[in-house]
Amino acid sequence: QVQLVESGGGLVQAGGSLRLSCAASGRTFSNYAMGWFRQAPGKEREFVAVISRNGGMTDYKDSVKGRFTISRDNAKNLVYLQMNSLKPEDTAVYYCAARVGYYSTLRNAYDYWGQGTQVTVSS
Repeated sequence: QVQLVESGGGLVQAGGSLRLSCAASGRTFSNYAMGWFRQAPGKEREFVAVISRNGGMTDYKDSVKGRFTISRDNAKNLVYLQMNSLKPEDTAVYYCAARVGYYSTLRNAYDYWGQGTQVTVSS
């Protein structure tokens, strides 16, 4: 099993930046594809970004392409989400997730989830 802990959320003005981190413990980190998802009040949890086990492949939600970057450091068991040019629509609780093997944009494909970190973007 793997345990995930997110950090780095907070309050930021529109146009600002935040860098989220997810620390993993348990099984070898490189065995897992990783993803970032987010959930706003009253809305479904949605895909944001994913990255393959070795970091060689990534995919993003269309509305964050060019603004967000997912990356990982397998030596440190860390995955990051760099968020630039933030918009009020990005306000949500952000979750990191892990699954064994190949990456997926489907939330039900992930086996392990962190507790979430709040991101609030003011206008």
